[in-house]
Amino acid sequence: MKKSCLIAVITTLAAVAGALAAVAVYLHRREKELDEYERLLFGEDDAVTTEEAAPAEEAAPAEDAAE
Repeated sequence: MKKSCLIAVITTLAAVAGALAAVAVYLHRREKELDEYERLLFGEDDAVTTEEAAPAEEAAPAEDAAE
């Protein structure tokens, strides 16, 4: 095998390996984004409970100050 053909094969293999690594990194980041989105989307019950509890906590000190 000629040296130039060997270099071409090695370069092609390196390009394919780089492309696969880039796809793997992209998919890993995308999966993290989707997990965060699902957590925000389906975790609304916790957020509503926290928002409802906050005004009740704020109202209690105001009532104590009025007395």
